[in-house]
Amino acid sequence: MAGIVVVDYHKGNLMSVERGLKAAGADVRISDDPCVIAAADAAVLPGVGSFAAAASFMAASGQSDAVLRVIEAERPFLGICLGMQLLFERGEEGAPEGGTVAGLGVLKGSCVRLDAAGLKVPHVGWDDVSMTDHAGPLFDGVPDGAHFYFTHSYVVRPENADAVSCSCSYGSEFPAAVASGSVFGCQFHPEKSSHRGRQVLRNFVDIVEGSRRKGAAR
Repeated sequence: MAGIVVVDYHKGNLMSVERGLKAAGADVRISDDPCVIAAADAAVLPGVGSFAAAASFMAASGQSDAVLRVIEAERPFLGICLGMQLLFERGEEGAPEGGTVAGLGVLKGSCVRLDAAGLKVPHVGWDDVSMTDHAGPLFDGVPDGAHFYFTHSYVVRPENADAVSCSCSYGSEFPAAVASGSVFGCQFHPEKSSHRGRQVLRNFVDIVEGSRRKGAAR
């Protein structure tokens, strides 16, 4: 079975992510130990909390370096909500007014407050997503217009439009998921998104298993 570590940065809905991955057939453990994270077949960074606080904790604890080692080794990585936002170079949330704080810098771009054009923020609830031409393997079997569960006040603005797998509209359009190589991110919560979310998690587990087999064959 695919061995996946859910990164515990002392925030986030760890247990529901763990349960979702186990149901998808993965061998999962939760850990805050950078050595365990760095050695994993794949890593998942779930997301609840502030960009600045999470980035600071991960940097100080060594988790940032561990996650980057997973990504640099081309082992699969999935960021969920804040976990996706932290993949980017910088974020506004929790930064001094008018400034930003550094993220992991894996993807070029920023995390900014959602421009909801007068609608209530945070954006909470079920919403549909529109697939792009770059939807990729994370969305195998997921139709255009599928509904997923969102809860967020910030969104990512990638510099590379090809990194956007699907988008959502809530006052303005924003990326609902991103991908680059073996790195994947979802603004929505697949672990809370019923059968469509389960399909996304199964797809990620399949990606991890394929990567593990490929590595074993080298």
